[in-house]
Amino acid sequence: MHLSHFSRLIACGLLGCVALLSGCASVQRTDGNADAGSERVLRAHVTQTSTGRLIATDTSRTIDLTHPATDIWDRIRRGYTIPNLDTPLVEQWTQYYAARPESVQMMAQRASKFLFHIVEEINRRGLPTELALLPFIESAYNPAAYSRAKAAGLWQFIPSTGKNFKLQQDWWRDERRDPIASTNAALDYLEYLFDFQGDWYLALASYNWGEGAVRRAMEKNIALDQPTDYLSLTMPDETRNYIPKLQAIKNIISDPERYAIALPEVQNEPYFVTIRKQRDIDIALAARFAEMPLDEFQALNPSYNRPVILGRHQPTLLLPIDRAPIFESNLAAHQGALTSWQTYQSKRNETLTSIARKFGITVAQLREINDLGRRENSARGRALLVPSQGQAQLASLEPVAVPAGTTRNTSGSNVRYHQVRSGDTLFGLARQYGTTVENLRSLNNIKGNNLRIGARLRIPGTRIRG
Repeated sequence: MHLSHFSRLIACGLLGCVALLSGCASVQRTDGNADAGSERVLRAHVTQTSTGRLIATDTSRTIDLTHPATDIWDRIRRGYTIPNLDTPLVEQWTQYYAARPESVQMMAQRASKFLFHIVEEINRRGLPTELALLPFIESAYNPAAYSRAKAAGLWQFIPSTGKNFKLQQDWWRDERRDPIASTNAALDYLEYLFDFQGDWYLALASYNWGEGAVRRAMEKNIALDQPTDYLSLTMPDETRNYIPKLQAIKNIISDPERYAIALPEVQNEPYFVTIRKQRDIDIALAARFAEMPLDEFQALNPSYNRPVILGRHQPTLLLPIDRAPIFESNLAAHQGALTSWQTYQSKRNETLTSIARKFGITVAQLREINDLGRRENSARGRALLVPSQGQAQLASLEPVAVPAGTTRNTSGSNVRYHQVRSGDTLFGLARQYGTTVENLRSLNNIKGNNLRIGARLRIPGTRIRG
């Protein structure tokens, strides 16, 4: 179904100048005045004339390819093959991001955990490394991102497209948020779109708008005897800005000093390793085994919807390289159960109140655990997640052990505060801040479960989940 990278290059050669729009680039030796071993990488810059037609011109920059990449950013720059776009929208978005260096740096810091894996997969497939920058535009490199259009994850798959690319989405997990599974699916999709459209601009527009919509826009232009290149098509504003945004990020990554942006140091080496589990395990317990704060563990493993990971799914946990041996050692030394949860098959006429009482938790906690609406009072015979053996003290909500020297919060204090909002529950806040309901009660002298809107709660000093 997909063209090989070699086939693409042959196709580019046959199409000549037109192929500049489909992502081809050539590499040739510089003249004798250049340093030995240097390569001049020719880049196509595409500009739009006043008549709306595209003109491609060559510019060049010299990269020393005889030395290995100094870091992941250098490696990304070496793999650029999509022609540069030079339009007023590109300039507008470049200035927009350049004026917000803290936001770019925050996105780049998030990206640092995933870039090596993504670039490795891109290189393995022979794809342009610009694609590694696409999650900057899609999700701000937040694997837990969720949009109003119900798109999720780094690559922002909507549910239907996720299913088309075999990303599991159920009550327990959503692989659209899984960094490895979603990256494989996104690159599969982008390869398909390039093969379908024959042009990276049109492929990227299709990723945002849908290949059918782009194809219909092209057919409309054909009927009007108008060009069918990306800039000539009539598109929604979001799609019209999509590639200029990507080009803007590419401009900044290509020359961060020019825009006074300091990219974080990201070595050209793996950040995480994978560990496959065969047994059920609480997410918070897994974080404790790795001696990681809960929020950091969840940032690497954001696909799980419930506080327990099921072994029957043969899940793959992602751990920083230096945490993996610690995880394995603590797991081997652990003597107790690995989960404090069980699935309870309710009876059709059971109420949430009776089930909560049976397992020693509140109705609010039961709703929170199982994503039930506030107005739901009947279990309706559904399967519910409840504490094992009637444990009112939920082990999976206890604080996560933090290694010595780890900063617990930005203020340096051991306590932070939360102002109660409508809908807040003790159980929900305990999950959000990686603590227990009893800790919150004790710290704030709360005897029941009711919270007063606007009240200022003391929170144990762990960082908020990202």
